[in-house]
Amino acid sequence: MQLVHTCYRITDPERSTAFYEALGLEKRRELPIRDEAMNYFFGVPGHENPELELTYNFGVDSYELGTAYGHIALTVSDMGETLEKLAAQGIEPERTPYSIREGGSLLCFVRDPDQYR
Repeated sequence: MQLVHTCYRITDPERSTAFYEALGLEKRRELPIRDEAMNYFFGVPGHENPELELTYNFGVDSYELGTAYGHIALTVSDMGETLEKLAAQGIEPERTPYSIREGGSLLCFVRDPDQYR
């Protein structure tokens, strides 16, 4: 078994593309779904398969996020440098980076244009 990708719906492909590219993902391809929607695939540089699929349904302006969705987790080599680069593009963290346990990794959440963490 292999996890292929995660998919969710977006409302503005250009803003979402800019956001995920700012996080360091590469846009791999676009794939139309008949005349109903467009899929955008993104992946981690150096990985063959795309890990994220964003679906833009034509004519849909908003979605309810629901209460079950949590977040997508990415690792970075330098949290401070990453946050500086994101801030330069208008992307701010929800709060200052923190650790869940003593000596643990730093965590920090940002939200995409559709408010996904």
